[in-house]
Amino acid sequence: MTTSRLAVLLAVLLGGMSSIFLLPKQLGFQPVGVEVELPKMVGGWYGQDVDVSEKERKVLGEGTDFARKVYHNGRGYEITASIVLSGQDMNTSIHRPERCLPAQGFTVIDKRSVPIARSESAPMWVTRLQNVRNMPAANEAPTAFYNLTYYWFAGHTDVTGSHLKRTWLDVRDRLIHGYTQRWAYITVAATLPPGSIDDPRIEQTVDEWIQDFIKQLLPKIQKGAAPAAG
Repeated sequence: MTTSRLAVLLAVLLGGMSSIFLLPKQLGFQPVGVEVELPKMVGGWYGQDVDVSEKERKVLGEGTDFARKVYHNGRGYEITASIVLSGQDMNTSIHRPERCLPAQGFTVIDKRSVPIARSESAPMWVTRLQNVRNMPAANEAPTAFYNLTYYWFAGHTDVTGSHLKRTWLDVRDRLIHGYTQRWAYITVAATLPPGSIDDPRIEQTVDEWIQDFIKQLLPKIQKGAAPAAG
């Protein structure tokens, strides 16, 4: 009985190891699915380049490409947009805001999926985060600053707002198709004015601005990848 069980176990192990030879010998990148250059104008918002720090470049790894702009609407409000295009090592290039924001002092207090309506195609689902950071003030109680961050991932053939979905798509491509999509991670964020948490209309207005901004940004940077569910 023991001998037969060992034989079955050995057969399973050999079968699993032999499947390695079915995998592609070398994985190639698909063409990039986005333009890694943000436009100067998005609707009524005018953008100015923001430098990426040397620390960020080291953390995100060799071969990672960047683009970042702060956009102004002429009324004192700002929207920050950024694109991070992964290098060979996607484990270092792609970081979700849920991992990065706490290191900047933010706490994520709400997370949800949001559809971005598009006139000639299906909605694109992105992830929306609401974050808060308490900033100390001299001889006063800390001031709470609230931030809204939207993000999604764009590959050569797929777009998704879910990090889990992006990981699954990456595994699928590697094992079945023998290539990897060079994923871009795109964020659009804005900080709410102090005290706005007491007036939900302000948050709603900023949400509408961001969603309209994304809708107008998409045709300027994406090259036709199909939105995946979630």
